Amino acid sequence: MNSKELIARRVAKELKNGSLVNLGIGLPTMVANYIPEDINVMFHSENGIIGMGPTPEEGMENKDLTNAGNGFITYVPGAVSFDSAMSFAIIRGGHLDITVLGGLQVDENGQLANWMVPGKKIPGMGGAMDLVTGAKKVIVAMTHLAGESSKIVKKCTLPLTSLRKVDLIVTDMAVIEPTEEGLLLVERAPGVKVSDILKATEAELIVPDYVPEMIV
Repeated sequence: MNSKELIARRVAKELKNGSLVNLGIGLPTMVANYIPEDINVMFHSENGIIGMGPTPEEGMENKDLTNAGNGFITYVPGAVSFDSAMSFAIIRGGHLDITVLGGLQVDENGQLANWMVPGKKIPGMGGAMDLVTGAKKVIVAMTHLAGESSKIVKKCTLPLTSLRKVDLIVTDMAVIEPTEEGLLLVERAPGVKVSDILKATEAELIVPDYVPEMIV
């Protein structure tokens, strides 16, 4: 299993039965492919959908069914489409149980930067600011490193997405929970040592006596 699949599989285990969940562009959309059979969730997309299903098989794509990142999707029975105004009313009204977003940096305060790399052309923040501010639980799904640089940093150097602290960080090396005391190392990826995680992390981590392996 590659690192993105590992992250998506672990995030999928955080979803609770009956939840309304938003999946951000990129890696987070993979989470829909790994939902446990006994869990029933509805996926929301900012472009106006509740009821996204897994990625369609090759050759079965429908050009009229896409997510907010313009990737092909499927619909599940009971899915509904609506305009962007309604979609953002759902987000800003606090109706999303969970949002899963990618990240460029998360710092020791649990704050996320995920929308802009200075000097690079971007279309805008999109729904990230609204999602981080409005969802009941915010999960960041991202690789632990960008090249050789840690994405878990002491303080974000990129523009923040929101002042709100995220609730959980899932990387290809670890599961980390921002707490009032700091970043708590909750789990380590299969085959990854705590010392490997500490070496790859710029921020200070709180390390319990026992750190279990992720179950994916």
